[in-house]
Amino acid sequence: MAEKQINPILKQVLELGPTLAFFLIYVRIKDETYLYGGTEYSGFIVAALVFIPILLVAMAILWQQTGKLSRMQVFTAFMVIFFGGLTAYFNDERFFKMKTTIVYGFMAGILGIGLLRGQSYLQYVMEEFLPMEPEGWMIFTKRVTMMFVVLAVANELIWRTQSTDLWVKLETFAFPIALFVFLWAQIVGLQKYLILPPEESQD
Repeated sequence: MAEKQINPILKQVLELGPTLAFFLIYVRIKDETYLYGGTEYSGFIVAALVFIPILLVAMAILWQQTGKLSRMQVFTAFMVIFFGGLTAYFNDERFFKMKTTIVYGFMAGILGIGLLRGQSYLQYVMEEFLPMEPEGWMIFTKRVTMMFVVLAVANELIWRTQSTDLWVKLETFAFPIALFVFLWAQIVGLQKYLILPPEESQD
């Protein structure tokens, strides 16, 4: 199915909105305790569980509007559901925090496998939007792989040693911003490898 056009602002809201909603819900109920089935659940765990349907609804709307979901979006949704379920079942917030490490680690692993095979898997998914010479793609992929490793390690260190409050703030804002700034800096730094469209001939 061909990808449909969607309003860029709506697309950003659907992609980023669920994470922001999780943050706002957490801030609102973080100090509350909820009793269900004879078990007490913290505000963090309740916020994590509410995040799941919000994410699924956003993805359903995105799929309905575009006719397409990326494999990474589907994988992330699966991880949220799986680790959200473990968090609720064991009543242990650590499972939800581990999710971020595993997602970043998985992405680093996939890109690393491609590099070992002499291929850039990033090129397969981004070449349409970022035409670049093969050498540039390999450099870009190596750097992005290392960035995912750094983020995975950082997440493990933070959730294991710092407060839940700090982890939620970094997960919501710091990690995405750091990744965005890093990717932007790499694209700017690899300008010499970009393939520019040929200039239109003039009569």
